[in-house]
Amino acid sequence: MDKKLFNNIITQALKEDAAKEDITTNALVPASSTTEAVILFKEDAVLCGLSIARQVFQNLDKNILFRTDLKDGDAVKKNSKVAFIKGKTRAILTGERTALNFLGYLSGIATNTRQFVDRIKPFKTKILDTRKTTPGLRELEKYAVRCGGGYNHRTSLKDMVLIKDNHRVISKRHLSLVEMIEQCRTKTKKPLEIEVDNLTQLQEALRGNPDYILLDNMSIPQLKQAVKITRSSSHKKPLLEASGGIRPNNVKAIAQTGVDRISIGALTHHRQAIDVSLEIIN
Repeated sequence: MDKKLFNNIITQALKEDAAKEDITTNALVPASSTTEAVILFKEDAVLCGLSIARQVFQNLDKNILFRTDLKDGDAVKKNSKVAFIKGKTRAILTGERTALNFLGYLSGIATNTRQFVDRIKPFKTKILDTRKTTPGLRELEKYAVRCGGGYNHRTSLKDMVLIKDNHRVISKRHLSLVEMIEQCRTKTKKPLEIEVDNLTQLQEALRGNPDYILLDNMSIPQLKQAVKITRSSSHKKPLLEASGGIRPNNVKAIAQTGVDRISIGALTHHRQAIDVSLEIIN
């Protein structure tokens, strides 16, 4: 994760909360007061965001102690105490909500991802995220996906070529699928993927020798046939990626078709934050 971006996000979150102007805490708590607290997870979850929570508190009090025996990616049970904090009371109370927001939000993504990953064992298919992320928080959300056992698709538009449906709509006026692939190859050596909606498009795309083919919203029978066509093709054997309408109750059946990758927008845009609290113990 980009440390500079990581720190900028934390700084912005604290600024948004006016952390230096906590009128309630400053009115009630002496500056010299110290406190001990624990962070408690109120439901089963996959941890993500411990280092971010630590940094939130240490941005407010550089001497604060944040101790944990766990790491991001660990599974925890309901009522688990995941971290011990000791330091200036003002810093702990002021940073509490920001730290818990990050922990609950990112752990929600990691937990959601793990549910999909667990459902496709023991298949070799990989679960991938998409660019359907919260603006400004993509790096954090993709990190959470990795903590959940998933893999990252391209992070930005510059990472790889991905010829999608709207590219095809515009370009097909003068270019075939193979010509689109060939034209992109003249501009960059980065990996290339092309999206197809049906088996006819798949067969045409195979002639262009892409690195990946995205099978968009295909049925289980179509996916099985797509795998069969690709594996028996005399052309380069691209990795096949299923996408569209992927849910926990159908992801295993999709993996069973033999596709190499399954990309799921819901990893990041249908997540539910984990219930996390901070409890004062002394």
